[in-house]
Amino acid sequence: MIRFEIHGENLTITDAIRNYIEEKIGKLERYFNDVPNAIAHVKVKTYQNSAAKIEVTIPLKNVTLRAEERHDDLYAGIDLINGKLERQVRKYKTRVNRKNRSRGEQEAFASLPQESEAEEIQNDDNESDIEIIRSKNFSLKPMDSEEAVLQMDLLGHDFFIFTDRETDGTSIVYKRRDGKYGLIETTE
Repeated sequence: MIRFEIHGENLTITDAIRNYIEEKIGKLERYFNDVPNAIAHVKVKTYQNSAAKIEVTIPLKNVTLRAEERHDDLYAGIDLINGKLERQVRKYKTRVNRKNRSRGEQEAFASLPQESEAEEIQNDDNESDIEIIRSKNFSLKPMDSEEAVLQMDLLGHDFFIFTDRETDGTSIVYKRRDGKYGLIETTE
């Protein structure tokens, strides 16, 4: 059974909001033969312009489901999150069940009613075949994170990989949705 930890920032989580989140995201349980004992971490944040940001993270045994959405209407945002999570589960379900069938193992995910399966097969045909359409090779130049951000902006990219001059490790700077920058550093 999926349990919920729901936190609100700049808003009080009412029973109506809690029930709506639990009802919508709780429907994911139908995709599993053995319903996982998981905790859905839900963070709801509102801004001064009345927009809401909803983040949902559900760590499972072999995969972490995560979706994030900004919307002017909190309930519509929750609906969009639910759609994103369902697509992630269906995509993962198809891959796992294909792998298990080829090994002769029991399927880890439940079969859905016929109506949903037709839609799922149509969607998964487009999603399940990962195709790398371009590959690049380049040398990482030593620089600091500020230099990397400048390079990224000059190139018009959303991220930039570089060798950190101080640590000599590989790092990534990226542009966040809020327009600020993030830094990912590797550890040994």
